[in-house]
Amino acid sequence: MEQLVKKYAKKLSSAGLAEETGPLSPLVGGIDDTLVWNRKGEEIKVLEQIFNGLNINSLVFLRPKAPYDKIIGFLAREAIHTNGLIEPKDCETRTFLHDLPVVNQFSTDKIINSLKRRKSVIVALEDTTGVCDIAVIAHGTVSPEQGFVVTSSVCFACFVKFFTDYLENLQLGRSTREENTLFDCLAPDLHPNLAPGLTPMTLEPMNLPDLAKGPFLTEEQIYAAIVQAGRKTVEQGLVDSYFGNISYCRNNILYISQTGSSLDELEGCIDPVPLDGSSSAGLTASSELTAHLETIAQTHCEAILHGHPKFSVIMSMDCDPKRKAICPHKDRCHIHCPHKRFINHIPIVPGEVGTGPTGLCNTLPKAFGKSSHVIVYGHGVFALGKNDFSQAFATLMEVEKNCRRSYFEKVRKLRTADFID
Repeated sequence: MEQLVKKYAKKLSSAGLAEETGPLSPLVGGIDDTLVWNRKGEEIKVLEQIFNGLNINSLVFLRPKAPYDKIIGFLAREAIHTNGLIEPKDCETRTFLHDLPVVNQFSTDKIINSLKRRKSVIVALEDTTGVCDIAVIAHGTVSPEQGFVVTSSVCFACFVKFFTDYLENLQLGRSTREENTLFDCLAPDLHPNLAPGLTPMTLEPMNLPDLAKGPFLTEEQIYAAIVQAGRKTVEQGLVDSYFGNISYCRNNILYISQTGSSLDELEGCIDPVPLDGSSSAGLTASSELTAHLETIAQTHCEAILHGHPKFSVIMSMDCDPKRKAICPHKDRCHIHCPHKRFINHIPIVPGEVGTGPTGLCNTLPKAFGKSSHVIVYGHGVFALGKNDFSQAFATLMEVEKNCRRSYFEKVRKLRTADFID
């Protein structure tokens, strides 16, 4: 357990979510024979009491670093003064987290009450100037990995929510001075050349990793290529936590990451699924197995890579707010949107995980007719490769870069129009 708590504390800092050392670095605790922590900390006195009130074996306490601290602080202040909830609309939050409770005291009772209902709680201690001291707490019943996944997902969800809400508020002419100030504070590190009123800077390009070249002829080569591409996808920040999936088809067998597996730790977590259904290997495969199988059948590609780049998710949810207000599928558009939608000629489709009538297996494959990549509403990007993952990876990065550029250009135009008016 001691190794596990240190491992997941390090993964949080490696993902850019927290400081690596010092009093602001993550606290991760876990019970084996005894309760152990990755480091000492004043907060442990309160956190240890949480173990007594819940049937858990691990706990993660995360003080998010910039830009997540400012974003979560802004959303938490709003929640404290309304219904006590942050309610993101991205697919992962809808599916796994539902909403994000916020409490304004570092109180064992309040934290336990929230964690009995949800997988996480945000503690927001507001001072007299309105600045929030923020912490995200999540628990695990099996392993500290669960807390790592949830705290990572909370940061992702809040990032997506702020930028999605800000764009919509600009479109409706109701953005606040506080929102504008926060956006201008965040923009230089995200896309400085397009932020209104700021000095242009050079945006560093993403570096395309050198991936194994296909076609892959042996199972050993296939497994190695999947492991490598999965790890690089996480390292480049193209996923939420470790969410996403990856597959490669060869000799009528689809090799696909297992459900719940970490994309950066796929060794031993890849299932060989025969296309003829002659094996039960698919029982532990990714929940999007059917969508992969249908896509392979339609496109005849060999490689599929699915990630959750932030601005691709944000732009997928951009919809005319006036049309949205009267849409009969309002708040269900992620699975029922009836409109053909695109961003930079890339199709955006609705769909939920699984095989139901609105499942991705029905909406995703046919969208590949004229494109080698598709964005799923609030969910992320699926990219294809002919015989290895190089093109799929490059596509994933290019789509994210273009979506980020499109977002900031749209904000610039709306802000400029507002200044002119």
